Amino acid sequence: MEFLTMQSFKEKVFDFEKNKEWKFEGELPCIIDFYADWCGPCKMVAPILDELSKEYAGKINVYKIDTEKEQELASMFGIRSIPSLLFVPKDGQPQMAMGALPKEAFKDAISSVLGVNPPLVIVQ
Repeated sequence: MEFLTMQSFKEKVFDFEKNKEWKFEGELPCIIDFYADWCGPCKMVAPILDELSKEYAGKINVYKIDTEKEQELASMFGIRSIPSLLFVPKDGQPQMAMGALPKEAFKDAISSVLGVNPPLVIVQ
């Protein structure tokens, strides 16, 4: 999991200064968590995103944007409530979800929006 600033967002997700139309800059599809340290529901989502970043390592990136520090980014995406989660596929338009989602809802979105299948679980 990586914390994004305005500069790293432009490098890894979308350079809005260079492109008027959406153009994903990343190598892997990603989830971006818009959060704040004081937000209770954000704290509930954090360990789920941490687990998913490990389970889907090498398949998706999980980024976090602190809405207090990166207010310009938050306002660009019209963030009015947190947590807000942006699911960004490699191709196609990103989709926003609001609120503390359960892990299964994340997995469904990773599959349907990001087009990434769940990792295989090998039982011995």
